[in-house]
Amino acid sequence: MKIYTKAGDEGKTSLIGGTRVPKSHIRIESYGTVDELNSFIGLLSDLLEEASIKKVLSEVQDRLFTVGSSLACDPEKESNLKIPDLKEEDIAFLEQHMDKMNEVLEPMKSFILPVGHQAISTAHIARCVCRRAERWCVNLQEEDLFVDPTVIKYLNRLSDYLFVLARYIGHLKGVADQPWNPRV
Repeated sequence: MKIYTKAGDEGKTSLIGGTRVPKSHIRIESYGTVDELNSFIGLLSDLLEEASIKKVLSEVQDRLFTVGSSLACDPEKESNLKIPDLKEEDIAFLEQHMDKMNEVLEPMKSFILPVGHQAISTAHIARCVCRRAERWCVNLQEEDLFVDPTVIKYLNRLSDYLFVLARYIGHLKGVADQPWNPRV
């Protein structure tokens, strides 16, 4: 099977359900950003040795494929494909892991810079891409284009998780948060 189909050579692509839309369509931007996020999560995982964190990140990557599938569906058409659902338990999973990491982290007293180790910086990059994906999904909603509200909630919580994870990685590696000292 060839990876190229030439069907997108004129700047259009198909949603699940067959509807053709421009590749610049807001729906394509939303799930393309989720795909970018998934790649950064993979890079972050590759930079880590801690099996427990890698396992959580693997679950996150699986959920991001679920999110991408949801966003790639044409909500106006019935699909013969069974699209997996995102569940409230997926959000609770992130919250539980954040709570566990926060038990050992010092309380924050200022904004922190996204530096200190490649894994820390990569977690912050993933967090920023996650926030962008969330903004695209909110934009879909504002344009009256369907997006499952659980998707927005999951992306919101995932960005929080990635922030806490960046700090936790620093804790594990003995790298202190680097506070932002604003010029006054």
